[in-house]
Amino acid sequence: MDSIFKALADGSRRTLLDRLFLRNGQTLNELCGHLDTTRQSITKHLQLLEEAGLIVVEWQGRNKRHYLNAAPIAEIYDRWIGKFDRLRVEALQDLKKTLEVKHESE
Repeated sequence: MDSIFKALADGSRRTLLDRLFLRNGQTLNELCGHLDTTRQSITKHLQLLEEAGLIVVEWQGRNKRHYLNAAPIAEIYDRWIGKFDRLRVEALQDLKKTLEVKHESE
């Protein structure tokens, strides 16, 4: 899981994942098209994402296509986020706001 967090820590890699979420199965050239980064840098980012299991690569003839693999992100959600019931979190947020308003009016 450390490699997943390391991969997600970089904004450029998150941008690549966002682009794959919008249109899966892009080549390196397609991914480079809208980013202001060198091709070599994007290649390194993609390699790290692949090593973390966040993307899967498939060769189609000469083209190497990159696909988002959401399973590791789902594991993070299940382990670190999902255990917090949304309703409880919202109730705590509402309570905090109420107490802040009450404190300000005193």
